[in-house]
Amino acid sequence: MRKFTVGLLSLVILFGFQIGSAYANSKLDDTISNLIGVDYDYGGTTTKGFDCSGFTGYVFKKLGIELPRSSKEQYKVGQKVAKSELRPGDLVFFNTDGRGVSHVGIYVGDNKFAHASNSKGVTITSLDESYYVKRYVGARRVMDLDTYKEVATDLEVAAGADDTDA
Repeated sequence: MRKFTVGLLSLVILFGFQIGSAYANSKLDDTISNLIGVDYDYGGTTTKGFDCSGFTGYVFKKLGIELPRSSKEQYKVGQKVAKSELRPGDLVFFNTDGRGVSHVGIYVGDNKFAHASNSKGVTITSLDESYYVKRYVGARRVMDLDTYKEVATDLEVAAGADDTDA
């Protein structure tokens, strides 16, 4: 019964993620949606289990981008980005242990981020959730514009935008 409940919950989250995402069916969305429900595993970097930075590293590696292993190190790469300027694929960081950056996730649009939660595994959470609002540290953009267009936007939308600019 537990597996059925977890499976059903994963489908509900996945469905909600696809509807709520600003860029449904992008490579980024597809990569993340395939990982929803994977268990949390401290030190984990594979689909057998992820910790937060193992999850972000895995997703970005699938998209052709190498990230450092830890959330603290990931916070040092890319460009700082204001919360009001977040776009899908930006890394969002939190201080969950009182000692600086200790948690990372991937912004997916609609004020939500994907991350490996130690209580829920890989999941989608609102940045407005009180726990994360209090612990938000900042965000970093690790994809250049071309990579962003390639992996984080709907291919039909991106193609239409390219036609308009021509």
